[in-house]
Amino acid sequence: MFTGLIAALGRVRVIERDGDGALFRIATELSRDLADGDSVAVNGVCLTATHVGDGEFAAQAMPETLRRSSLGALGEGSPVNLELPLRAADRLGGHVVQGHVDGTGTVRAVREDGFSRVLELDVDAELERYLVEKGSVALDGVSLTVSALLPGGIAVSLIPETLARTNLGQLGEGDTVNIEVDVLAKHLEQLIKAHTPGART
Repeated sequence: MFTGLIAALGRVRVIERDGDGALFRIATELSRDLADGDSVAVNGVCLTATHVGDGEFAAQAMPETLRRSSLGALGEGSPVNLELPLRAADRLGGHVVQGHVDGTGTVRAVREDGFSRVLELDVDAELERYLVEKGSVALDGVSLTVSALLPGGIAVSLIPETLARTNLGQLGEGDTVNIEVDVLAKHLEQLIKAHTPGART
């Protein structure tokens, strides 16, 4: 489990692709805190470190992960948000993030608002129902608050600290981001369906 508070900004050093998926080698200072087999969130996607070396780790992404997330579009040199799993004694400073990406969104517009920057995103209709104003959402693994609901999308506001510490500050119109909606909303929907006569499951 993660919290959506990014620990470091890593950089893709090498990508090896074949018909079975992709292997990423990512340079990061966090490698000193990783061991083979550990979980790590890469742009919000929970991956397993298959090999940890000096200043980097390797992780594989299967075809399902590449289809559902933006990892397949990464190139060598791409910056990636990294987070290690939550320890039992840690503070839950963001919100509950599983690292199970639900889909992707596209940046519709970027605008400045005082010292903050507003991102407007197009969101798939299947995910819209889980998003509420002032609710939580994870974009590329970053825990954010939905500042506004838009026709076919949402807006989020980014403070300077978020712009500096994550790759969200480099996003522009047309860029793709990973979206993980609040897992509590999904469970609640399933429970309501299960106890509502005639509801589709």
